[in-house]
Amino acid sequence: MKAAVIESVGKAVLTTVPDPAPGPREVVVKVAACGLCGTDLHIMQGEFAPSLPIVPGHEFAGEVVGVGGEVTEVTVGDRVAVDPSLYCHECRYCRNGRNNLCDRWAAIGVTVAGGAAEYAVAPVANCVRLPDHVDVQDAALIEPLSCAVRGYDVLSARMGAHVLIYGSGTMGLMMLELAKRTGAAGVDVVDVNPERLATARALGCSGAALGADEFDRPRGWDVVVDATGNAAAIQDGLGRVAKAGTFLQFGVSDYATTATIEPYRIYNQEITITGSMAVLHSYERAAELFATGIIDPKVFISDRLPLESYPEALERFAAGAGRKIVVVP
Repeated sequence: MKAAVIESVGKAVLTTVPDPAPGPREVVVKVAACGLCGTDLHIMQGEFAPSLPIVPGHEFAGEVVGVGGEVTEVTVGDRVAVDPSLYCHECRYCRNGRNNLCDRWAAIGVTVAGGAAEYAVAPVANCVRLPDHVDVQDAALIEPLSCAVRGYDVLSARMGAHVLIYGSGTMGLMMLELAKRTGAAGVDVVDVNPERLATARALGCSGAALGADEFDRPRGWDVVVDATGNAAAIQDGLGRVAKAGTFLQFGVSDYATTATIEPYRIYNQEITITGSMAVLHSYERAAELFATGIIDPKVFISDRLPLESYPEALERFAAGAGRKIVVVP
């Protein structure tokens, strides 16, 4: 089959690899669409994946075309979205229900072959059947939405909060849509890309600006979310948190990224700094929310490129072009 392969640091190619075969409790999915994410750029940089080469792609959905001998939950022809998370279910964190912090954490498209290919293998337990009205190509958005749902689980956002989001790419916009639906009194968005800010305005943010100084909130925001992973944005955001407020590190930073905190201010103003890592008991909820139309795929998916264009798609994503870019085998 055809597959995109990250062969080495900085090098992605389209090539031919063996067709996958399912294990007893696995299925083979004919991939309808696969989204690109910041994690894919980190893999290109030699981070996350334990070794290269690897077939990337952890945001995907498609049609079941093969099932293992012990699979009864789905059948050939079912349309599914795939949670890429792979946990050991044995370590201390898994036993305590914190599977996303698994000591042996792995993921389809990150540590094992993923969905940037014509076919992909997944445990049946990771497959969520899609209702008839959901376009299977659009369902590649469910995985990033599940990360955003996890983010709001961490926040436990209270009604009437004022929210500031750094970044209006796919993840920042998803956090905006969830904030609007979790009772926020206002949601402001900061981004250095005017085109992306235009999308945030179209989605109904309270304010959109190139920098937080453009807003008149001298007391800061109750919730500040970094959806960029950018050191400058993180540093600025830490200083924008109101008393008793929360800063959520949601964007994925490079390993070497650092920021400075003020311990006395954190103590004196009872500020919470927390993080949200990937997916945790949130994928099926995201699939249900997606089916209700909580996000509009026409807004979120800006580019649909053929699988053959995966290297170009990575370049476009790295350059900040568009919003969600998906490849279609």
